[in-house]
Amino acid sequence: MKIAFYTLGCKVNQYETQVMREEFAKRGHTPCENSDFFDAAVINSCTVTAESDRKTRQLLRRIRRKNPNAAIVLTGCMAQSFPKESADLEDADVLVGNTDVLKVVDLTEQFLKNGERIIHIEPHKKKENFNTPSVSTFAERTRAYMKIQDGCDRYCSYCIIPTARGPIRSKSIEEIENQAKALGENGFCEVVLVGINLTSFGRDTGHNLCDAVEAIAKAQGIKRIRLGSLEPDHISDAMLDRLACEEKFCPQFHLSLQSGCDRTLKRMNRHYDTAFYTDLVQRIRQKFTDASITTDVMVGFAGESEEEFAKSVEYVKATGFAKAHVFAYSRRKGTVAYGLPDQISNSVKALRSKIMITAALEAEAEFLNSQIGKVFPVLFETSADGINKGYTPNYTLVEVAACEDLSGKILKVKIIKAQKDYCIGEII
Repeated sequence: MKIAFYTLGCKVNQYETQVMREEFAKRGHTPCENSDFFDAAVINSCTVTAESDRKTRQLLRRIRRKNPNAAIVLTGCMAQSFPKESADLEDADVLVGNTDVLKVVDLTEQFLKNGERIIHIEPHKKKENFNTPSVSTFAERTRAYMKIQDGCDRYCSYCIIPTARGPIRSKSIEEIENQAKALGENGFCEVVLVGINLTSFGRDTGHNLCDAVEAIAKAQGIKRIRLGSLEPDHISDAMLDRLACEEKFCPQFHLSLQSGCDRTLKRMNRHYDTAFYTDLVQRIRQKFTDASITTDVMVGFAGESEEEFAKSVEYVKATGFAKAHVFAYSRRKGTVAYGLPDQISNSVKALRSKIMITAALEAEAEFLNSQIGKVFPVLFETSADGINKGYTPNYTLVEVAACEDLSGKILKVKIIKAQKDYCIGEII
């Protein structure tokens, strides 16, 4: 049986799709490219915004039109968060929540045997174990993702994820060590740790994120360890000191900001203010040479006045982010913010997005220019037409002209020029 996979959303979803892909292959099925003919398709959905749901429904219809006889499986966060609405999508033959990734494989095989529609969406429970299997390979040949944490208890007023993902749960240190060893043996140089709320790793097992980093660092072949998105108020000086002592740790910190205005942060039910965030950024820059700070910024949140928006823009300009992902607030049923007064119109959100993106791009350009003249070890990932591309430890994209394929190699590179969203370097 040939199976196609479609993944919407975050790196955690991408990791879980890889788990399913490997499990289907173990059972004798053939994962295929989405453009090929297939017997079944698995859609791993995202539900972080209403737009995410719309994209899932659109994809479901498109796959059904493309291959009317294929079995279509809908899983992931949309199915988990909105089981009734998902069950009404008649083009889906199998609907599975995200409490057990391997259940998708079992139920797909069951449907292919008897042809009877299956709806299997179990609610998350207060006490769950981390049950996402490890994977040993990825499409990228130099960088591997490792999911080490699931669930969230933050309950930001705009976010449905605690409903979609359930309670906090963590991968065991032993499993982390074993997977890191396997990835190193399979030729991966870099591991990126991901989770729904990564900085809460280990709260249920008596560990913290530094323990995971140090466990991976033991693996032969792994030369770099990078972290996914981080909650600012979970990061202590003790954690920063331990990370600074690990030679394989890459000093790129993606600190989720959401807004540069304290009043907006309070309505969002974020657990810090801008003074705390600024202090954390300063401490990171003191402890890590050439650290980069990247972030997410939301505009148009319910009740965001012109004054609040202006404060947020100024904060982004003043902080000096290496990169900022800007997005407009999207109302989400099932969240506190859905019912808040003073919702912002789409036209105002669009205008504010443009203004904030301009500020973010100016900060990015300033950061890239600050890299000129510096020397970094670059892990090269791709090579085409005489141009090799790779990343510095602080995740600056660098292009180097070279006749040979440098993929998988780490070489010292001097940055000689900054472009729009990358730098040009020369090997030294």
